[in-house]
Amino acid sequence: MPKTSEALDIKPGKIPVVLLYNIEPDWTAAEKEEAAGHSTKLGLALLEAGFPTVFVPVADENLEGRLGFFDPAGHIVFNWCESLPGISHSEWMVAGRLEAMGFTFTGAGSETLALAQDKARVKALLDAACIPTPAWRVFHLGEAVRWERFPAIVKPIHEHCSAGISRDSVALDEGELARRVPFILEAYRQPALVEDFIDGREFHVSVWGNEELTVLPAAEMDFAFFKDVKDRLCGHEAKFIPGSEAYEKIETRLPAPLDPEEQKAMEIVCRAAYRAVGCRDYARMDIRLQDGVFYVLDVNPNADISHDASMACAAEAAGISYGRMGAAIVGMAARRHPVFSQWALKP
Repeated sequence: MPKTSEALDIKPGKIPVVLLYNIEPDWTAAEKEEAAGHSTKLGLALLEAGFPTVFVPVADENLEGRLGFFDPAGHIVFNWCESLPGISHSEWMVAGRLEAMGFTFTGAGSETLALAQDKARVKALLDAACIPTPAWRVFHLGEAVRWERFPAIVKPIHEHCSAGISRDSVALDEGELARRVPFILEAYRQPALVEDFIDGREFHVSVWGNEELTVLPAAEMDFAFFKDVKDRLCGHEAKFIPGSEAYEKIETRLPAPLDPEEQKAMEIVCRAAYRAVGCRDYARMDIRLQDGVFYVLDVNPNADISHDASMACAAEAAGISYGRMGAAIVGMAARRHPVFSQWALKP
């Protein structure tokens, strides 16, 4: 079986895990049930891997109250929270509170999660590190919309999960752009990011590790069904609306067919982006290939690790089971723990 990025000789039975996940109060009953189901599958996989695991759902912002019964010296928190319930854009706050309470937890720290919430800051870091990313500009309320590269795409600057991204986000000329930018500014009450739309092959690439990084098999989003450039993107419908044309007709190819030179170039770009943004333990890159160049569209340091999401599927394609994937992530965090680090030894 392929090794993980940091194959760890851990002793699961000695490392109690607190699986922390959020349940938003305004979710529908079906959405709450789905979130609980995904968390249960991860928790059971950790239990089967030998980790004593406690499930801790968080339904309000009182994170300290939910974790008050656990000793940071005796537990690792598996942080699967996307937010503090009821507080938008608060993913980083969860990590910040865990840090303040002294917990060792999986995934990125608060500084990186706060950075990733601002697409412009991420783009600036990528540019500074000479990592290819589409040409871009941020527009604020009241600012004249001037842009000369088409097609272009317009995104809310602080959203994830493709919120605010649809076929209408792709502008073919100045008129369409002049309509879409004000829409984002008003509907999302935040600046609009305009980018050169890279009409090429798209890949979702999972990377994990710390000292040593491993790039898992890339998943390609195949847009062959769509002839209109406006439909050649993974927007909100493609990810979350079963029955929509985008959801049904965009095919996933895993592993993506890449020749050795393309594979090498992709891995170089993904590792560089992971380092530049400050990812830890695991992350996912959204990238596009055009004219031999891999462009980084987005870096997600708190990627979805559900059993059916791209990272778990990529791990499976590499011969790594869901339980082993979860165990490896806990092991990476264990190396930062003041007590458990003695059991997290490199082979």
